[in-house]
Amino acid sequence: MPDLSHYFPITSPTMIFFVVLCIILFAPILMGKLRVPHIVGMVVAGVVIGPHGLNILAKDDSFDLFGHVGLYYIMFLAGLEMNMANFMKNRARTFTHGIMAFVIPMAMGFVVNRVVLEYNFMTSVLLASMYASHTIITYPVVMRYGLTRQRSVTIAVGATAITDTLTLLVLAIVGGLFKGEITGGFWIMLFLKIAAVFSVIIYFFPMIARAFFRRYEDNVTQFIFVLAMTFLGAGLMELIGMEGLLGAFLTGLVLNRYVPNVSPLMTNLEFVGNAIFIPYFLIGVGMLVNVRLLFGGADTLKVAAVMIAVALVSKWIASYFTQKIFGMRSVERELIYGLSNAQAGATLAAVMVGYNLIMPDGQRLLNDDVLNGTVILILVTCVFSSFTTERASKKIALESQTAAPEDDGGDDEKIMVPLKHRETADTLLSVAMMMRNRTLNRGIVALTVVYDDSRRAEYQERGRRLLEHVTKTANYAGVMVQTQVRIATNVINGLKHAFNEFNASEMIMGMYGGDECSGKYWGEFIPGLFTGLNRQITIVRCLRPLNTIRRIQVAVPSRAELEPGFYRWLERLARMAENLECRIQFHAKRETLTLINQYMHTRHAAARAEYTYMAHWIDMPALAGGVADDHLFVVITARKGTISYKSALERLPQELTDNFAGKSLMIIFPDQYGEPAEVMTFAVPQHHEQRSAYEMLTTWIRKKFK
Repeated sequence: MPDLSHYFPITSPTMIFFVVLCIILFAPILMGKLRVPHIVGMVVAGVVIGPHGLNILAKDDSFDLFGHVGLYYIMFLAGLEMNMANFMKNRARTFTHGIMAFVIPMAMGFVVNRVVLEYNFMTSVLLASMYASHTIITYPVVMRYGLTRQRSVTIAVGATAITDTLTLLVLAIVGGLFKGEITGGFWIMLFLKIAAVFSVIIYFFPMIARAFFRRYEDNVTQFIFVLAMTFLGAGLMELIGMEGLLGAFLTGLVLNRYVPNVSPLMTNLEFVGNAIFIPYFLIGVGMLVNVRLLFGGADTLKVAAVMIAVALVSKWIASYFTQKIFGMRSVERELIYGLSNAQAGATLAAVMVGYNLIMPDGQRLLNDDVLNGTVILILVTCVFSSFTTERASKKIALESQTAAPEDDGGDDEKIMVPLKHRETADTLLSVAMMMRNRTLNRGIVALTVVYDDSRRAEYQERGRRLLEHVTKTANYAGVMVQTQVRIATNVINGLKHAFNEFNASEMIMGMYGGDECSGKYWGEFIPGLFTGLNRQITIVRCLRPLNTIRRIQVAVPSRAELEPGFYRWLERLARMAENLECRIQFHAKRETLTLINQYMHTRHAAARAEYTYMAHWIDMPALAGGVADDHLFVVITARKGTISYKSALERLPQELTDNFAGKSLMIIFPDQYGEPAEVMTFAVPQHHEQRSAYEMLTTWIRKKFK
């Protein structure tokens, strides 16, 4: 038999990366067949191939590098995907759970360490801080089930930042005591350093992000920028003696609103993290585990058993109290417990600090038994946390699927996006993706209409290239796209026929600038389009990237609530505000605002909606003063002859030109006939116009004395 020890551990970088990729590929497949969480498979695979297992791979610098990257990436994605409105709404729950998840393990651990393990005061404090911290390594599980915006997930993620921050403060204090650095100036300098880094990340990072995203829209460039900001935040935290994962989490929070959840950039960030960085970190954790320690001595087993028991029980008590105090469901408590139970990042930091501190008698503050017990603690809590989170996530996901058909089953949504210019194509596609119903997961129709003239072939080829670009962009975000280059002698008729053939529910198109924004565009093209289409038409002019929009302002005419398409446009704008995580402000009469408020509270309670009374439609131009460059101003208009139509709407193009030049605009012609779509045909006449005597008299005087 050949001596295999000559070939292992593998030292070739090519083969090391090959083995790791094979684990990332096959571990989830195997674990899926065994009905075991994928994360467990990664950790177990690390145990098997590691230096304490079959010694196939040595834990070299690549695992340290990618391990740090993976841990930071988990914390960054947690902050990036957190619903900030939900976070603010649940900040009391988050703060309460974070404090209990630190205080209860700290107090219980200190008592057990002193009484059962008989450690001295300082060792007991440092070891207790290890129980208090936790790492949300099971966050990819809730990502896979689409539960990142559940309030229980928000609470657990926010509490992670609180517990790890307090744990790292304990580490800094213990380290300072042993180095003789604890003086009056120590506390002042520690506070100033923390305040300085927090200020830089919270105030300057968003300014840098806004300036960058305004100038560069390429997905690759944005991806590299976001990664650079993440590790800059982590590096700044390490510079002041804190753990970098806190900086990564804060960076994710401040960049949250600049990376929409449905954007290609978010898809790329999740893909790279789940495909490479996070699995590398999990495999590296497994390689730390020495299974032989389980049979190596009674002291190690005793320490490990005590550490595991305290960590599991204390975190469960904290989760139980959070559930009871705030009246949450048991499945939410289970999910919070699963997410806040695993020990990894801050725990490793704590044990290494204690292991490297030498007491006056020459012994280490945390001995070999604690170090080995910590490794076993990490393995057990990671496996336990994975099973708990998987079970709770599956329960919540099944509940959501059961309720979904009641809300969305009757939606006939199919969005058509006519495209003409490359410069506006990505923006229009992004608007469609922001407004679409992700639960239904229906595709988008992208269309280019080409004149049937002597340059038809040239325009066809240009249209195909544009649609290929749009398809690639949509695929990055996981959205299906149907495309068509349509030849027509009349653009309006081409759009109408395509709309009918695809059985579309609504249309999103660009508001073109230059000569096309003339009287011909508003006087012939737009009226010619919506007089033949009775479904919702949205016209967009966005002068800055959507992810930098800070507020959506919506001007709603009186009697808009009487239109059949009222809830369709309201639903689309609410989705857009939630995906952009920006504020949405409605300007309308009180009866209209009441219905809007009821709908938003019922269907989109997480959206940050504001309601402002607007007495008359003639006050609409006065709103221009409150529309900033990073606002999107939306006008809900009406077709002539419909219930909410008023003669003042005829002046809308000129008012927008005069008062809203240089602003991002959206004009919505609501669905005239509403749902179901089968009752909509081009042959059905429009409603009769309802006009007051005052409007009729004003019109007569204007014509008489013109």
